[in-house]
Amino acid sequence: MSSEEWSAKALQAFDAMVQAGSGLRARSGQRGMAECVANTFAKAQLGKVEDGATPQRAIAVIQAGTGVGKSLAYCAPAIAMALARGTRVVISTATVALQEQLVHKDLPLLAAQMPEPFRFALAKGRGRYVCKLKLERLAGQGGADEGDDDLFPDDELPASSEVGEARVRLYKGMADALASSAWDGDRDSLHEQPDAALWRPVAAEASSCTGKHCPVFNECSYFEARKALVGAQVIVVNHDLLLASLGARVLPELDNCLLVLDEAHHLPATALEQFACRMDLSRLAWVDRLASRALRVGTLLEVMEVADIPAQASSLRQALQAMERLVLDAYGPALRGEAGGTGARRWGRPGDPASPTRHRPPRGLLAAQLDAPIAEVAAHASEFLESLRAIAKALRAALRDTPLEARRLAALYAQIGMLAPRLEEVHACAALLQQAPAEGASTVPAAKWFTLMQNGDFLVLQAHASPVLPGNALRQQLWGAVRGAVLTSATLTSCGSFDFFLRESGLWGDEAATTLEVASPFDYAAQGTLVLSETHADPKNADAFNAEMVDALLEDLTRVRAGALVLFTSREQMRRAVDALATAMRPSVLVQGQLPRPQLLARHRERVAAGQPSIVFGMQSFGEGLDLPGALCESVFITKLPFAPPDDPVAEARAEWLRSVGRDPFSELVVPATALRLAQWAGRAIRSEEDQAHIYCYDKRLARTSYGQRLLKGLPPFAQERRTLQGQ
Repeated sequence: MSSEEWSAKALQAFDAMVQAGSGLRARSGQRGMAECVANTFAKAQLGKVEDGATPQRAIAVIQAGTGVGKSLAYCAPAIAMALARGTRVVISTATVALQEQLVHKDLPLLAAQMPEPFRFALAKGRGRYVCKLKLERLAGQGGADEGDDDLFPDDELPASSEVGEARVRLYKGMADALASSAWDGDRDSLHEQPDAALWRPVAAEASSCTGKHCPVFNECSYFEARKALVGAQVIVVNHDLLLASLGARVLPELDNCLLVLDEAHHLPATALEQFACRMDLSRLAWVDRLASRALRVGTLLEVMEVADIPAQASSLRQALQAMERLVLDAYGPALRGEAGGTGARRWGRPGDPASPTRHRPPRGLLAAQLDAPIAEVAAHASEFLESLRAIAKALRAALRDTPLEARRLAALYAQIGMLAPRLEEVHACAALLQQAPAEGASTVPAAKWFTLMQNGDFLVLQAHASPVLPGNALRQQLWGAVRGAVLTSATLTSCGSFDFFLRESGLWGDEAATTLEVASPFDYAAQGTLVLSETHADPKNADAFNAEMVDALLEDLTRVRAGALVLFTSREQMRRAVDALATAMRPSVLVQGQLPRPQLLARHRERVAAGQPSIVFGMQSFGEGLDLPGALCESVFITKLPFAPPDDPVAEARAEWLRSVGRDPFSELVVPATALRLAQWAGRAIRSEEDQAHIYCYDKRLARTSYGQRLLKGLPPFAQERRTLQGQ
């Protein structure tokens, strides 16, 4: 079948779905998007190609305005195309809300309507599932003779016997629920989810898993969930899992499947988080603990490399200690905020003495005295890892050859596997810290920084490193493997152009990439009004601006009769507004953090349904992915332009590099990123064709500055009103 025939077949499937009705309806621009999806996937050359041939790649970047119905526009043609070509579709999202919409609403509806049957499944990372073997052991049901605490990192051991007993009771309850089939082993399905420190020792992580050699493999929650993936033609994942699984054979090979990235505006930030790393220079007991475990297990298995482990661990610890000492010598005054120290910032809540301080050496150039210990850390960590790989290989062989010893051997494997990832991250972090571009080179340096924080009576020093350009990381790690992809979101253009997103996502200059902007069917000029409120105070003067803004905000809130959303740019700003609330208004306000998000939004809906005013105070996470149509959100109040926090070391390093090569980071980086965020925030207002809403912005820079005009270009064409404080 030719690409034209594949495309036509996929588009026919979309048309049939729309005509079938059953909850689906045609929307303006939706078919144009579906046609683009079909054409893109039809062009992609999947699977093996002839030796020496370059496979044809096709990538579409589609901005689909709110109300277009983009999930149907990509699902129907992509699934039809996959079925016709005998391949699969991977749909990646950024939020749980969209995953749930796809798995519980959109895909079941499509499965019921499409003529050719298909199956779909939600893929989660291994860490979301429990390891039955480790759980039974920690619940006292595993019969192991090794200390249970071997499954806990040294800094997560119980502080008292009472805490330890409570921990055992928790694990016993989980184990009983798992054994009785009252629980499926998925952390997300627990009625009350345990803290991360309690979940981590029982998670089914790859580093502590023996796979099919495990004595309880046939009862494994993770591998049971994977069975659904094997037979599914459509797999829903999140961006984190997609990037973490590259090269790991967890998901279908990207050169032989169709990839859809919804909420694609999150992809660059997710990439930076995935490829960043850190290492602890103060809490090093885990090194000796890992060595002790490895030595014990390696000796039992008669692994030759075990003889080197004590020296490797000792050398690694000494190198880390030397690095800690030299970092404090070089940057201690800055990190401690002492007189003469420069460049330190407190990272976290302002005024909180427990928040870590941070120092980032300019241009990623570390003090020369750190070169040797960092190189030694990298070398010793590499040697130690080789010894662990030899032990792991011997363990897998023993599991295969002596199945009667499987439970004991699997427990030994888990003991090493709980700490091995720390060693891997130390190695990765040291390698990134070693990277230094030649003087005057155009190579972008990695961001490197150190943090110092108080942990009880001790100070904890950590080293961090991260790539600076997400586009470079994605180009190297993702796009080289992808043959056919569609990236979509309601906010991919910034200041009226795709350029910023293409650079951030690594697709700038990629000949396989095309762009399409599909306008929203909403009549924004008739449905929404943007009120530009010009305060007297300069927004850069936080105290004066916040005082004036809060007064104006509270006056506007007195006119709210249904649902409203107030978006703040800092906790301090939100605190000041809460403190200034009149007694009569307080019952109408729900503040982010007072309740879990689902409960807070449920209470908001109840109040509005009862005809009461309900005002939600929130920050960045409430500025996107929140769907409050109709009376649930008739007003959105944006207290200040949502510039990124100024204490992000990666953004600092990037801005520094841009200036060093004669470019303007504010115009090239800060304004486009803010435009995307502002568009998301304003997008909370109009969610359907019937909605009527006002969007208030109290930052006069939106109306008075040249970059404010660029920001306005990225917003829907709302009707506009301008006012000053006196006009209220």
